[in-house]
Amino acid sequence: MQAIKPSFEILRATTDLENLIEIAGRVCYKSEDKITPDSAVKFIGRLQESKHESVLEHGAITVKITCDRGVSHELVRHRIASYSQESTRYVNYAKEKYGAEITVIDLSSGFNYDMLNDSHKLRYELWKSAMENAERAYMSMLSAGASPQEARSVLPNSTKTEVVITTNPREWLHIFKLRTAQTAHPQMREIMIPLQTEFQKQWPAIFGSND
Repeated sequence: MQAIKPSFEILRATTDLENLIEIAGRVCYKSEDKITPDSAVKFIGRLQESKHESVLEHGAITVKITCDRGVSHELVRHRIASYSQESTRYVNYAKEKYGAEITVIDLSSGFNYDMLNDSHKLRYELWKSAMENAERAYMSMLSAGASPQEARSVLPNSTKTEVVITTNPREWLHIFKLRTAQTAHPQMREIMIPLQTEFQKQWPAIFGSND
């Protein structure tokens, strides 16, 4: 069994995304003549202040997120997006290409376990034991002739999955608002806060500055 941290990769985004949004928005006000090389930041800021957020739906950003199945179940609830997710129906983790083992998302990093804390250490050991038992059950089912879609029934929520998400900037803002909040699941915040930070670096006019 392998335990890893969650991660993300921004796969693709609409070229000159902020400029495209400015062009689309200025059509509404017929102010295209005011476009300059650095006018997008202020203009998009005014759009958001006035709640003219439909303009942010022009363009798209695609991200591949590696997380656990529990986190992915929450992500795919967002309606205005396209998803492609690793399938436990067809993927057979007993094969060498997958290391002949299951991979799980490490519980300790999302919950900030301190391994010098006896309570945290006990929780982690109990979780680790449960993951190892699940792996043994999964492999035993496959050895007994079960198909991957049968054997997956014993896989835990911590099982690593990869999900590709494509949606527009307005929906990404909504996702970040919900999934980085203090009330969001700790393992959701573990992946979404750094993803939001990267969006802020790449498209500060839309997602704000992280300074």
